[in-house]
Amino acid sequence: MTEVLSRRALNRATLARQFLLERTERPVSEVVSHLVGLQAQTPHTWYTGLWTRIAGFRPEDAADLLVDRGLVRMALMRSTIHLVTAPDALALRPLVQPVLDRDLFRNFTHGRDMRGLDIDAVVAAGRELLAEKPRTNKELGALLHETWSDRTPAALAYAIRCQVPLVQVPPRGVWGRSGPIAHTSVETWLGASVTERPSVPDMVLRYLAAFGPASVKDVQTWVGLTRLREVVEGLPLVRFTGEDGQELFDLPDAPRPDEDTPAPVRFLYDFDNLLLSYADRRRVVTDDVRAQNYDPHGPVPQFFLVDGVTAGDWKLDRTKEVAVLELRPFHPLSTEDEVAEEGHALLDFLAPGVPKHEVRFVR
Repeated sequence: MTEVLSRRALNRATLARQFLLERTERPVSEVVSHLVGLQAQTPHTWYTGLWTRIAGFRPEDAADLLVDRGLVRMALMRSTIHLVTAPDALALRPLVQPVLDRDLFRNFTHGRDMRGLDIDAVVAAGRELLAEKPRTNKELGALLHETWSDRTPAALAYAIRCQVPLVQVPPRGVWGRSGPIAHTSVETWLGASVTERPSVPDMVLRYLAAFGPASVKDVQTWVGLTRLREVVEGLPLVRFTGEDGQELFDLPDAPRPDEDTPAPVRFLYDFDNLLLSYADRRRVVTDDVRAQNYDPHGPVPQFFLVDGVTAGDWKLDRTKEVAVLELRPFHPLSTEDEVAEEGHALLDFLAPGVPKHEVRFVR
């Protein structure tokens, strides 16, 4: 019989690999590589994800890498924008092409525009336009529409987004700065082509190193690909059983701390992959989250963890004079002082130039 792992044991294993049991001293590029990227839909909230994982993290530690092209933001896992290292931009992008194909051709808004379209010709034209200079989707779509006038500009731009490895160029995503959502191809930006023979097994092993132990469905949820069971079962992995009977896979020598290992208070950002990379999210996400009935069309909530699981949400309100961190616990906290202390540290990171900081619990 395989060893049974409790949900709490899964939680501690995951937190250890996510650098959430103890902040790491590793440099930013190593952390981003280990995590196989951070979801970075918004320009700046992912900086909090690095702050909560890296000791002494400063925004410029990542911002400088973006400017110098050591890190890039591009559509990858689940067809969402991720922050990855330059080598991973080249290695991971071809692996997720089936996800982007599905996103394009089954897209409710743009799918019909793809019927009968000479995709290869559109892609060639798009590449040429993006090689000239980075362009926004509006600019790119308008230029392509001059040739393909029977298709909507937005659909033509979306075809390039899904068929060409695109990078969002700075200053977009640089801490303290803003800029248009402009793209160029990864080949133009990095001066190198995507990997010709990408390795799905290597991708699975890296996922487990950062997120395991996990089920096949968990891996598929994270990356957006399907039919990975044969790949997973062909790897030299150990197997466990979850407390609900699910089959879990893991690297033989990966850290699996005792389930009673203390877990400190941690603040997560809105698109933190810890919350999004599992089919079964109960190792971190409690039933209290669902009970909040968050507006699916509203702002994405940001959570804080107590004892390794979601214990409440947080938001920042700031003016030139005061920065207030509002904390809304799902239940009364016995660790309120610890939460407040970590909240003040977060304020020091997010609002260093604001004279007054306040942590406020909202009941």
